[in-house]
Amino acid sequence: MVERFARAIADEHGVPSRPFRTVDILAAMERRGRITAGMRAAGDDFRTLFQRAHLDPLHAARLERTGFSPTAAPGFRIEAAREHVWRTIVAVGGLASPAGSCLWHVVGLEEPVKAWAMAQEWRRRRLDQETAAGILIAALGMIEALQDGRL
Repeated sequence: MVERFARAIADEHGVPSRPFRTVDILAAMERRGRITAGMRAAGDDFRTLFQRAHLDPLHAARLERTGFSPTAAPGFRIEAAREHVWRTIVAVGGLASPAGSCLWHVVGLEEPVKAWAMAQEWRRRRLDQETAAGILIAALGMIEALQDGRL
């Protein structure tokens, strides 16, 4: 989501302007009152672990720059993050479930909800954006409950 700043700010030359900024889906949903602060925090934690786990091939470090060989095993920190991401995905129903798929694509890979909804087909019917947002809300509620020890 892209929006304008509410007030003018100075650009690099000191000229007042109202630039655009991106707002992630979790911040936008919290601001609209669709999710709680705890749900947003759980989603942000999941996204951070997903990034730490290097599960997005488009954001992975170039191996020739890091000095690691392509056959080298990932480090302990990366493996721990991958394990945590996988346990979370399994706890919400697995990667093939609506909640697991939504977490992976929308929160982890940061795809727009609308794009994820258009790519999905559950019970031979396409998802509309509102249903997809509901799945995201439910998934965030589940991972918040997991973090709090309620599940």
